[in-house]
Amino acid sequence: MLLRHLLLSALLTSTCLAQSNWPQFRGDGGLGIGTGSPPVEFSAEKNLKWQAEVPFGHSSPCIWQDKIALTGLDGGKLVTLCLSRTDGHELWRAAAPAEKVEGAHRIGSPATPTCCTDGTRLIAYFGSYGVLAYDWNGRPLWQKPLPPPVVEFGTSASPIIADGKVIVVADQDVGSYMIALDVKTGAEIWRVDRSEFRRSFSTPFIWRHDGIEELIVSGSIMTRSYNPKDGKQRWSVSGMARVSNTSPTALGDVLLLCGWNVGGDEDDRVEMEAFDSFMAANDADKNGVLSEAEFPAGPLRDRFTIIDADKDGKVTQAEYDAMRAMFSKAQNQLFAIKPGGSGDITDTHVLWRQTKHLPYVFSPVIANGRVFTVKGGGLASAYDAQSGSPVFQAERLDASGEYYASAVTADGRVYVTSQRGVISVLDATSDTLKVLAKNDLKEPVFASPAIVDGVVYVRTNKHLFAFGH
Repeated sequence: MLLRHLLLSALLTSTCLAQSNWPQFRGDGGLGIGTGSPPVEFSAEKNLKWQAEVPFGHSSPCIWQDKIALTGLDGGKLVTLCLSRTDGHELWRAAAPAEKVEGAHRIGSPATPTCCTDGTRLIAYFGSYGVLAYDWNGRPLWQKPLPPPVVEFGTSASPIIADGKVIVVADQDVGSYMIALDVKTGAEIWRVDRSEFRRSFSTPFIWRHDGIEELIVSGSIMTRSYNPKDGKQRWSVSGMARVSNTSPTALGDVLLLCGWNVGGDEDDRVEMEAFDSFMAANDADKNGVLSEAEFPAGPLRDRFTIIDADKDGKVTQAEYDAMRAMFSKAQNQLFAIKPGGSGDITDTHVLWRQTKHLPYVFSPVIANGRVFTVKGGGLASAYDAQSGSPVFQAERLDASGEYYASAVTADGRVYVTSQRGVISVLDATSDTLKVLAKNDLKEPVFASPAIVDGVVYVRTNKHLFAFGH
């Protein structure tokens, strides 16, 4: 009887551990849904389990059983590090053999993509090098060098694991592609050309419904669905911003897509005149191409490095016309898609849409059947996921600043984090905005939190915190 009891206890323990993981950006399935009952109030003085110094980086925690993986930039080296989930002490670190660290946005980091794991292999991705696989003890398993993406803001989209493959989306200003690597060996299984897409920073998402899996990739101007087994396209929907930063999410057979960027609102369009007339007015040296100095001051000169797709310091007619078309097609909206489409589903499978008070980088989360978003400045909205009807809209959180971290949820609450480091805890069941607590960590936060077994893990610019009862 004692032996049976011990075996049953071991089985229950292992089952619990198997369910208590955060294996990729935004956790299991990329849904941002945590486990357990995390604290509502926490700080350096309250409900702090531990804190650990970590290198600078914007990647979010990847958690498997008793270990946490992060990436960072330390001493000019891009590193993958593993911490103990028990007390935060560092277990190991490994440097990527990058010859040069890619550039990043002035508030960005070359260590932004979040690691992912299948439980056996830990996958890290740096735009400066490519993909690296380790076991959870830090032993290198394989490496797949990839060319640095052609975008001056750096790499942000995180890899995911699906159908035994590591999926990497490398949308950039020239030569965009998506690649699938065997998670066991790193061998290339398939590659999809996405050269019609420009820079985007959205992490791909696996939409599971009706017994199938769809690989959903949000990009510039449109979102596409692919078969994860072979990379073949299933459908495409227009209605995205010029640059996609947010990641898709879903509630069963309802897929939620979101995107906002400058020039995508009907009352705030960025207009580009025809190339010939623009050249006639601005090509001072009459050489048929445009330098940055030849662009008049304003929104177009501010985006010269974006229009200059190949980064050679000159804008050709092809580059100009491509960006002009993107500005004319860009749409800012949060919208829902129903399943079963093929080809262009823009006019056939959109269930509902909202076009106001949209997040920029913050990815929405679904809790209690509702989609929660926060616009920069701290304006919170919630919508019924099935109908799109507002529960509340553009309500002020009294936690200002930008919101780059994505939302997470657990135990009927939604956790939203400002760049300034204030985590507001919202009641997901209330029909009005109800803020249960505002927790000021007093450090900048760009990484998205993880919630596992009632513990909130938050990465700031300098620390990883674990908050729990």
